[in-house]
Amino acid sequence: MNIPNLKEAKKRTNKEVETNYYESKYQNIVNNKKYFLKTYGCQMNEHDSENMKAILEEMGFEETENMENADLVLLNTCSIRENAHNKVFGMLGRAKHLKSTKIDLIVGIAGCMAQEEVVAQEILKKYKWMDFVLGTHNIEQLSELVYASLKKHELKIEAQSCEGKVIEGLPTTRNSKVKAFVNIMYGCDKFCTYCIVPYTRGKQRSRKPNDIIKEVEQLVKEGYQEVTLLGQNVNAYGKDLNINYTMTDLLVDVAKTNINRIRFVTSHPWDFTDDMIETIAKYENIMPSIHLPVQSGNNEILKLMGRRYTKEEYLTLFNKIKRKIPNVSITTDIIVGFPNENEEQFNDTLDLVNKCKFDLAFTFIFSKRVGTPAEKMQDTISIKEKEKRLYKLNELINKYALENNKKLLNKTVKVLVEGPSDKNDMLMGYTDTNKLVNLKGPNDIIGQIVDVKITNIKTWSLDGEYVK
Repeated sequence: MNIPNLKEAKKRTNKEVETNYYESKYQNIVNNKKYFLKTYGCQMNEHDSENMKAILEEMGFEETENMENADLVLLNTCSIRENAHNKVFGMLGRAKHLKSTKIDLIVGIAGCMAQEEVVAQEILKKYKWMDFVLGTHNIEQLSELVYASLKKHELKIEAQSCEGKVIEGLPTTRNSKVKAFVNIMYGCDKFCTYCIVPYTRGKQRSRKPNDIIKEVEQLVKEGYQEVTLLGQNVNAYGKDLNINYTMTDLLVDVAKTNINRIRFVTSHPWDFTDDMIETIAKYENIMPSIHLPVQSGNNEILKLMGRRYTKEEYLTLFNKIKRKIPNVSITTDIIVGFPNENEEQFNDTLDLVNKCKFDLAFTFIFSKRVGTPAEKMQDTISIKEKEKRLYKLNELINKYALENNKKLLNKTVKVLVEGPSDKNDMLMGYTDTNKLVNLKGPNDIIGQIVDVKITNIKTWSLDGEYVK
């Protein structure tokens, strides 16, 4: 077994990142077997699941959306907040019950939770009935673990803590035929005091530019309309490659593939350069939609968080982006109730929101992560007070989200139509500024970028009609 170790996960060296190439194994070894895959967390996890699906399908498994029909249950997990942990262990409880009636059922977990030492130890104590734990650094070993589980039901943990490598050539079963995720880098070296990701995802390591461009060019040939470039901190792309090639250079080269739409997440304000801003403004196929997490509007809290910028520096960057990129939308992340955050410090966050008037914000109550510096910080603020502040913050966020959406009423905008909406007899898609639109139109416009007149405004979405 390779069990994760928190101390090892903290290490960073100057060792050159290794690039390996995936080798397909155990093709078509099962018949009439189904897999159930549940994904938690970020876009990076979603794309990892696309790789896992393809590996399982190479083995001969078929996907099912009903866990009760599965021969293999795999949970791709997230470790950002405690709530995600609880959901996963709840699902494992359901899987254990199912396994009591389906003796040959294979159960495994992957993702960031699998890469946490505390989780691995809990599984060894309480979940020995499981079949495997797969860490974030070795997705390519999924087929080996499944094959071993087919032969013998015995708990296997492959989640060694290390700086990580880059694996090229992983197969992908994409969830969409319209837009695609493209990893450009893995890991993070920022070590914000509340965040477990640098420990679970390893050190910052960039894919080689040619491999990324080749993947995007193939997507263009296959008819994809949009790519989202993924990384824990995409703005730092290229810093570890020892070549003079930055995120700005990559954006230019991806834009030149003529893919219709380019997005990227997630950005850290620390690495957002003037060159990046100018490049986004210059190329029409780089979408004017920026996710720029701020986390807090108070300088003391930002320092405790290890964010390495001030409120004033964030506002300077924010205003520069707004000034130089026409029609840009900016979204953010905000944490409420960081240890000992007082009322005045919270009000500084409200003040920043009032100044920025974000198009959208993902807001959370601080969640302790075992092994992070923030876990050890004493906290005198009650959960009731934190919930009260979150409600107050969300009221403000909702106000500006609605105000920004109202600017589009009765206007005609470009929408990439992705497929059927959850609403009856409607389609759904997104504007260039990443606003959700539910629209009336024929099914033959799915997969196209079309003109849509906005007819109704809501806080989190827009309604519209296809303009022929």
